[in-house]
Amino acid sequence: MKELTLRIKIARTPEDVFEFTTNPANTPKWIDFITEEQTNEWPPKVGTIYRNHSGDGQWSELEVTSYAENYTFTMSRKDGSFHVTYTVKPLGENLTELEFHERVEEGELGDQFTQATLEKLKRVMEAT
Repeated sequence: MKELTLRIKIARTPEDVFEFTTNPANTPKWIDFITEEQTNEWPPKVGTIYRNHSGDGQWSELEVTSYAENYTFTMSRKDGSFHVTYTVKPLGENLTELEFHERVEEGELGDQFTQATLEKLKRVMEAT
């Protein structure tokens, strides 16, 4: 199994960070390799399907497999080979830590998601 964990502090409330990262309309604003994201229902819950369109024209699907509003959510490929978890943690008034954790059961992690991706999220969120 391969894993990657990244963290960043964002000057916004946990609720703001959670809402922003779960909203599919916001994803292309901070993840460069996703040009469009859709869900089959809103608000998300366990079982919600997120569809991502990448710059290479491919669509991929992830299903929400765990969800605790304003705290954490996990999305997984249907075959169980890939999982990504976002967790928000309050650090003080209007300051939140976002933890991004991805893992694959077999094979390699993609190299697209980096600390620079979280830095862009921080810039976008703190500018609004």
